[in-house]
Amino acid sequence: MDTTANTTSAEPMLLRSDADGIATLTLNRPRQFNALSMDMLDALQTALDDIADDPSIRVVVIAANGKAFCPGHDLKEMLANRTQEFVGGLFDKCCKVMMSITRVPQPVIARVHGIATAAGCQLVAGCDLAVASTEAKFATSGINFGLFCATPGVAVSRNVSRKQAMEMLMTGDFIDAATALEWGLVNRVVPPEQLDNAVRELADLLLSKPQAVLAAGKKFFYRQIEMDMEPAYKLASQVITDNMLGPDALEGVGAFAEKRKPQWKNK
Repeated sequence: MDTTANTTSAEPMLLRSDADGIATLTLNRPRQFNALSMDMLDALQTALDDIADDPSIRVVVIAANGKAFCPGHDLKEMLANRTQEFVGGLFDKCCKVMMSITRVPQPVIARVHGIATAAGCQLVAGCDLAVASTEAKFATSGINFGLFCATPGVAVSRNVSRKQAMEMLMTGDFIDAATALEWGLVNRVVPPEQLDNAVRELADLLLSKPQAVLAAGKKFFYRQIEMDMEPAYKLASQVITDNMLGPDALEGVGAFAEKRKPQWKNK
């Protein structure tokens, strides 16, 4: 299935392509380097809402067309609409999109081929996993324009250490893909010509796992990460008990005991 989210022009702003249980959402404003305009955020939100309710989709990939992955918000649009209602609404909408990425039951992979700055870096950090080209670069560059990247800082500081997050937020300097890998902002870095294959390999690995267990595990991960250790362990004990008593663990442990490959019922 192929669907598109349209702008006021004939050019689709967000492309969606579904194949083999993988939904690929492609930012498609190459002339604006895929800046996150109000309409782009609306399109992403609609797509994520649709995907969340679609059990046939097992993995989501967020990609982009053109030279850049995403430079952040559309600064021209913001300058043209400098009101509390518009600017506040834009950031609220962006935060909702980022939270939706963590709340959809499917794993979400960022496919990063160019620069990812400000809210674009936030988008990478907000995804569950990220695969980057060696040509990708990352920054929370708002400080260079008199704007502290507060909302990107929420996601970035939950991926990298505090000192590294503060360096990015306070200097606005770019880090390359190798540094992003070392710091924990991305999972894998490959040459540009291998990027699609690397994303597909990771997606296929996720497709081989039990769907319900991945969904429950993702939900648990984001709940416990903000908890103190004792309540986190209490929640973990409940989650893993339910998991162990469920059908997927019965099949998985049984397959291990019988020395065979498990047959997951991913429906």
